[in-house]
Amino acid sequence: MSNRNNRICPVERAGSLDTRIRRWTQNPQRILGPYIEEGMTALDIGCGPGFFSVDMARMVGKSGRVIASDLQEGMLQKVRDKIRGTELEERITLLLCKENKIGVSEQVDFVLLFYVVHEVPDKESLFNEITTILRPNGQVFMVEPPFHVSKKAFEDTIKKANDAGLTVVERPRLFLNKAVLLKKS
Repeated sequence: MSNRNNRICPVERAGSLDTRIRRWTQNPQRILGPYIEEGMTALDIGCGPGFFSVDMARMVGKSGRVIASDLQEGMLQKVRDKIRGTELEERITLLLCKENKIGVSEQVDFVLLFYVVHEVPDKESLFNEITTILRPNGQVFMVEPPFHVSKKAFEDTIKKANDAGLTVVERPRLFLNKAVLLKKS
């Protein structure tokens, strides 16, 4: 159990995940705008305090939905506090996932894995579950941090995604980060 807590970002550090500097260097609109459309159902796995979830909810519009999932109730509470009393409250569904199961039963068009996959012990199961909930031609955008994840580890992760039925569409350039857009084949 303590091993898991060392791997994931603690709720106490959530503030460091949602700063003006991060918004400037990792602008959600700029990064995700080319991939998310109005009316989509998008899944933000490991959403933390909702840095990307909130912008994703604006991008999917009134007819779309965002499922913001995290292992920690404290992170979901931060998202809940952020959207309380806004129109985004109806667009964002908060989901407490389990360590080895996302737990989404509906089909989704887009999955965001931002700085998450390196924290997942069973990557094969993660990608297999994503493939089962992803609509045909659905996309997965995976970004890993520059120093935690080596190029080799990132390529190994892409191979696991390929084995689960996801193919590389493009490798967007994201300053210092390792990024890939995958599609259900």
